[in-house]
Amino acid sequence: MIGTGIELPVVDGVPSGVDFGGHGAGVLLVHGSGHNAAVWTDVASRLVSERRPVALDLCGHGQSRLDSTGPEQYWRDIGDVVTAPARDRPVLVGHSTGGYAVTAAAAGGLVEPAALCTVDGVVLDDRDASLAEHADLRTTEAADRLRTMFRYGWKADDDQMRAHVEQCVREAGGDWLNAGARPGLVEEVTRRSFMRRGHRWVRRPAVGEAATVTAVEPDAEVLPAVDVYDRLTCPMTIVLAEEGFCASRRDEVRAVVDAVPGRRLTDIGSNHNVPMTRPADLAAIVLDLVRDRAATSAGNVDRSSPHRSTRSRRAPFQRPDHQRDLRGGQGRRALRHRGRS
Repeated sequence: MIGTGIELPVVDGVPSGVDFGGHGAGVLLVHGSGHNAAVWTDVASRLVSERRPVALDLCGHGQSRLDSTGPEQYWRDIGDVVTAPARDRPVLVGHSTGGYAVTAAAAGGLVEPAALCTVDGVVLDDRDASLAEHADLRTTEAADRLRTMFRYGWKADDDQMRAHVEQCVREAGGDWLNAGARPGLVEEVTRRSFMRRGHRWVRRPAVGEAATVTAVEPDAEVLPAVDVYDRLTCPMTIVLAEEGFCASRRDEVRAVVDAVPGRRLTDIGSNHNVPMTRPADLAAIVLDLVRDRAATSAGNVDRSSPHRSTRSRRAPFQRPDHQRDLRGGQGRRALRHRGRS
C-alpha cells in the first residue's frame, strides 16, 4: 500500500491512519463500517498530484488503538483530528458511515471544513424512523448477522487469517460489495481489518463496536437523521451510487441538495463500495470539488502579486510556516447501521 502509517492523537486515545503524501491542502478520507483507511488507496493515488490526502481508521477499525465508548465518539474524534492547532480547513470526504461521520462533525460545530463530500453515505430518515432502525440493529439477531456475514470480532491464528484474506481476494469478483475492485486492494483492506492481540488476530470491528455506535441518544442534537443537513453551512457534494443503498430514494437526496445553495448531486455507476470499485471516477469528483473551492478562495486574493506561495510536504492539514523553508437485503441492512458500509 502506498502511504505512511500514522497515529492521530485525540482526547480519548490514538486512532491510526495513512498519510498518502502529496502537495497542497489537506483532504481527510473517512471509511465506512467494516472498512479501514486502506480502502482509499486507489483514490488517494489520484489526488496526490494536487492535494494531501490522509485517511483515518475510525474507532474500533483497522489498526486504530481506540474503541468507541459512546455513540458519537467516532465522529467527534474527527473534530479533534482536524481542529488541532496550526491545521488548515481540509475537504472532508466520507463513504457510507464515514459520510455521516464527516457530516456530523461539521453539523456539530466541531470542524469548519472547506467542503464536504459524502459518498453513498446520506441519511434520509426522520428522527423517529432513525431511532427505530438503530434499535433494531442492537438486537441479538443483528449481531449474529454481522458475525456470520462479515466475521466481526472473529479471532484467528496466522494460517486462518491468511486463508481468509486469500478467500476474500479469490471471491471478490462475485461479491456484491467487492465486484470490480482491484484484487490487490481487496487484499490490503482485508489484511488491515485484522489487529494482532497476543498470539491471535482479531477481525475488526467487533460486534460490541457496532452495538455501541448504534445506541443513539433520542435527545441528541446531532443524530443520523435527515435534519442533520439543516445544520450545515459549508459546500457539499453528495455522490449517489446507482446501485447503492439510497438509489431508490434519489428524489429525497435531490431535496437535500436543492434545500441550500452550494450543494451538488453527482450520480456514479457503481455498487455501494465506490472507493474500491470506482476510484478513478471518485477521485475526479473530489478534485472537481477542491478545485472549485480553490477557485472561490482565489477570488479573494490579489492575483497581480508576483509572489507564488508554494506548499511542501508537512504534517497533515498543517498550515505552512512562511518564516522558514519547508520541505482516512440482509447484507445491505446489516451494513446500514449509521449508514455504514
